[in-house]
Amino acid sequence: QVQLVESGGGLVQAGGSLRLSCTASGRSISNYGMGWFRQAPGKEREFVVISSRSGNSTYYADSVKGRFTISRDNAKNTVYLQMNSLKPEDTAVYYCAADRYITTATKSDYWGQGTQVTVSS
Repeated sequence: QVQLVESGGGLVQAGGSLRLSCTASGRSISNYGMGWFRQAPGKEREFVVISSRSGNSTYYADSVKGRFTISRDNAKNTVYLQMNSLKPEDTAVYYCAADRYITTATKSDYWGQGTQVTVSS
């Protein structure tokens, strides 16, 4: 079992930056592919970025490519999402996910509780 806890969300103006953190407990994230997903009001959950277990392979949604960056610190058992040049359409609840074979589908084995990101125009 893996427990995931996100933090770092908040209110930011368009063009600003935020860094989300996802801290895992129970097992090492080095055993899992990790990802960030988001869900805006009235919309389905969508993938933002996924990263392989090794961290050598990442895949970003077109909507965030060039603005968001995923990274991991295995020693801290934490995954980060650096979000720059934020837009109002980035407003959503952001979820961290872990799965040995993570994909862009919202079917990961483990999920955090989510953290709200609101971008004002």
